[in-house]
Amino acid sequence: MPFADEMIGTSTVAHLVASVASALPGAPLTVLRGASARIAGLALRERVDLLEGALLTDVPGRYPGLAEAVRAALDGPVPLHGWAVWPVSTAVAAAAVEDGTPATFDDAVVLLERLTGVLTSEFAIRTLINHDPDRALAAALAWTASPDEHVRRLASEGTRPYLPWAIRVPALSARGDATLPVLDALYRDPSEYVRRSVANHLNDLSRDHPGLVVRTAARWLADPAPDGSTPRLVRHALRTLVKKGDPGALALLGYASPAALTIDGPHLDRTVVETGGTVELRALLRNDGEAAVRLLVDYVVHHRKANGTQTPKTFKLTTVTLEPGQSTEVRRAHSFREITTRRYHPGAHAVALQVNGVLTEAVAFEVVGREAVAAGEPRARTA
Repeated sequence: MPFADEMIGTSTVAHLVASVASALPGAPLTVLRGASARIAGLALRERVDLLEGALLTDVPGRYPGLAEAVRAALDGPVPLHGWAVWPVSTAVAAAAVEDGTPATFDDAVVLLERLTGVLTSEFAIRTLINHDPDRALAAALAWTASPDEHVRRLASEGTRPYLPWAIRVPALSARGDATLPVLDALYRDPSEYVRRSVANHLNDLSRDHPGLVVRTAARWLADPAPDGSTPRLVRHALRTLVKKGDPGALALLGYASPAALTIDGPHLDRTVVETGGTVELRALLRNDGEAAVRLLVDYVVHHRKANGTQTPKTFKLTTVTLEPGQSTEVRRAHSFREITTRRYHPGAHAVALQVNGVLTEAVAFEVVGREAVAAGEPRARTA
C-alpha cells in the first residue's frame, strides 16, 4: 500500500487549490488553502476527509455550485487530475445526498461517471449506494454497457462489499445477490482490467455468501467467454474459498476429495525454531485408488498470537496429478523471518497439510525468540 504522502500530499493540495481557483476566480478558498498546513501526520482517509470538508465549506451554492465548479475545473486551464480527484468525487456524492432530490442524485451519477475517467469514483459512489441502494445499483447496471472500460469497471469495483480504503455499505454485504446483475453483465468483458474487478468482487462476496459464489461461478463456467478468460477469472474469484478448503469451490476447479489417498506426514525437520529461522516440512502422498486424481496441496501454519491462542494461515504448496499407485513427495521450508506484516510470538505453533480441502492432523513445534537463545535456552532442535 502506498504511503499517504505519495498519494495525497501538499503537492496534491496545491494542485487542487489551483484547479478549483481557476474555476472560481475570486473565491478565497480559505479552508482549502489552509489544508496544506494540516495534512501532515494524517492517515490517507483522514486526508481525503479533510479536503472533502474543505471543498464543501469553501465552494458556494451547495450541490449546484459544487457540480458547476467541478465541471469547470475539469475543462479549465488547470484541469483536475490524479489523486486530487478522490476528495472531489466524495464531496460531489456528499453534497448530492445532502440535497436529497432525485434530480441531484442522477446528476451526481453523471458527474461521477465523468470523474472516473480521470481517477476512479469507486469510493464516492458508495455514499450514493448507502443513501439509495436501488437507485445507485440501477445506475451501476447501466454503466456496464458503457464503451469506456473505466466506467464499466466502476460498476463492479464501486459496488464491491469489501472495497479497500472505502466506507462500508451494509446493504451490499446483507444482500448478496444485489450486485449479481452487474457481475453477470461484466464477467465476459473484453477488458482484463474489468474482469479483474469482477473476480475481486465475487471473492468479496464469498466472505458472507460462499454458496452463492460457488453457484455463480458454476454458471459462468457453463457459459464462458469466447476468449477463454472465464476459467482464470473464476480461479481468482474462488481463491479465498479455496484457502478455506470449501468443498464446492474445490470441486468446481476439479479438486474433488479423493476416495483413496494416503498421506504420510507432514514431518518436520525440527521441533524448535528460532525466530528468523526456518522449519522444513515434508510429506509423501500416494494414490491408492483406481483413477487419476488432481490434488491441490496447501499447508496451514497455526501461529501463536500474543494472547496465547492460535490463528491459522494457509500457504500454497503445489498442485499435482497422481495416476493410480503413483506417489509424490512434497517439501517446503517455511521461514520465520519477521516482516512488516507479520510478527511471531514465542511459544507453541503447529502445521498441517490441506489436500483438496481436507486437513491432516496438525504437528506441533515451538518458536523461540532470539533473546531466549541469547539467554542460554536450547537453539532450534532437529526432529
